[in-house]
Amino acid sequence: MKKFSIKALVSIGMLSSLAYVLMLLNFPIPPFPKFLMIDFSDLPALIATLIIGPLAGILVEFLKNVLDYFMTGSETGVPVGHISNFVAGILFVLPTYYIYLKLKTKKGMTLALIIGSVTMAILMSFLNYFVFLPAYTFFLNSPAMSGPQLRQYIVTGILPFNIVKGLAMSIVFMLIFTRLHSWIGRQSSYRNA
Repeated sequence: MKKFSIKALVSIGMLSSLAYVLMLLNFPIPPFPKFLMIDFSDLPALIATLIIGPLAGILVEFLKNVLDYFMTGSETGVPVGHISNFVAGILFVLPTYYIYLKLKTKKGMTLALIIGSVTMAILMSFLNYFVFLPAYTFFLNSPAMSGPQLRQYIVTGILPFNIVKGLAMSIVFMLIFTRLHSWIGRQSSYRNA
């Protein structure tokens, strides 16, 4: 396992705390189901990934979900929603990071965010179909949706929601990134030195 410096560990802790606070500031967007909430808690994980590395971003995603689970709990007692949020965050952050690593420009970051958003939206659709929605059905003892109902629900609800969420996160991140681009570059170059 990669060893982090004290500075990196403190940064991961601070960014995890910020991600947790941003996770609490979630909000629904009509016409999507009320349990699908947008928040910007993946942005600190993306910053951690760009500055410290992919493992740091994964740790920020993990820690924010652990904090939220212990502070707010889960309606099922099983953290299905938190696991889903963790996976969605990783599916957004890692593709964005690896594509930006190849391009290292502001336009490259825009392309990376678009690809990260699309990757997250598509893969979360499959994971919701095969894993997360069946898990909710099992743990909440609610009636299961038939295959066509489930596909319709994902195509008309979950997929467009994740595209909107990815687009919103991308816009907000680009506003931050345009101001912090050179600072992030300096920080990541120190890491690689």
